Amino acid sequence: MPRKITIVMYHFVRDLKHSRYPGIKGLDLQDFVGQVGYMRAHYTPITMEELIHAARTKGYELPPKALLLTFDDGYIDHFTNVFPVLDRYGIQGCFFPPAKAVTKHLVLDVNKIHFVLASVTDKARIIQTIFSDISENQSGYALDRPESYYERLAVAGRYDTADVVFIKRILQKGLPEELRARMVDKLFAEFVTGDEAAFARELYMDAEQLECMRRNGMFIGSHGYDHYWLDSLSKEEQEREIDLSLEFLGGIGCDLENWVMCYPYGGYNDSLLSILAMKGCRIGLSVSVGIADLERENPLALSRLDTNDLPKRNDAGLHEWTRKIMV
Repeated sequence: MPRKITIVMYHFVRDLKHSRYPGIKGLDLQDFVGQVGYMRAHYTPITMEELIHAARTKGYELPPKALLLTFDDGYIDHFTNVFPVLDRYGIQGCFFPPAKAVTKHLVLDVNKIHFVLASVTDKARIIQTIFSDISENQSGYALDRPESYYERLAVAGRYDTADVVFIKRILQKGLPEELRARMVDKLFAEFVTGDEAAFARELYMDAEQLECMRRNGMFIGSHGYDHYWLDSLSKEEQEREIDLSLEFLGGIGCDLENWVMCYPYGGYNDSLLSILAMKGCRIGLSVSVGIADLERENPLALSRLDTNDLPKRNDAGLHEWTRKIMV
């Protein structure tokens, strides 16, 4: 019985070469159009509502080669670039905006880090600044030597060099929150801009745009409120994050009886899963790489592929991930 689904994860989708930040890690718009063409040729797009029904109904079969597209972080790219393409072909996209970025016009720390990295070619300049700040605050926060952090955190990832992984990890969760926030703000002001509110309004969708997409068949889900690593929070903090996020979703007309959680950074734990189950969450999206399987996986921790895992040309030959769902 087909109970598997290919869930694809996207972040930035833009005309990278002609954008203000061509160095940002993202998918070029033309590559997105090509990838949608490949998907239309080899997959059966479904809606989040169909996936929720399948997860709640034992034995319910999904269409063969089922596909769902998900878009994290609520970027304006998703409204201006992605939405028109999906609307043209009658494909539903599932969008997960962090509520605080939309409502407070603040740039998330993760995005400040993205744009600092995109603005500085020589990553050693960023690392030098981080080392200096760690040294200056060593006694006040009982920190290790800067080099020891680098040795632990600088491990190359699927798409990032060791230097980039170090910068991301040390600024996302490797230091005390108060110090991290000050360091990120300093780097953002130095290398990107001092006008955070204006930058936020250019970077993220607003509530009206999200409502427009929802009215036109797109699905809007939770990506938390502050975009924290949710598995690093206490149970009380986790519950606050979820409650604030649901309040935001209710305000833009989402169905809170059938809501979906997309974990920032992919971080979740048993405490969070129990909160989600108690509050009626139907689906949870992780960043574990693979084809989601409703028979083998917890519906609150489904696997996804990254956009880079599939071809970006409509005439591309069958990819290995596509072959996996044809067996």
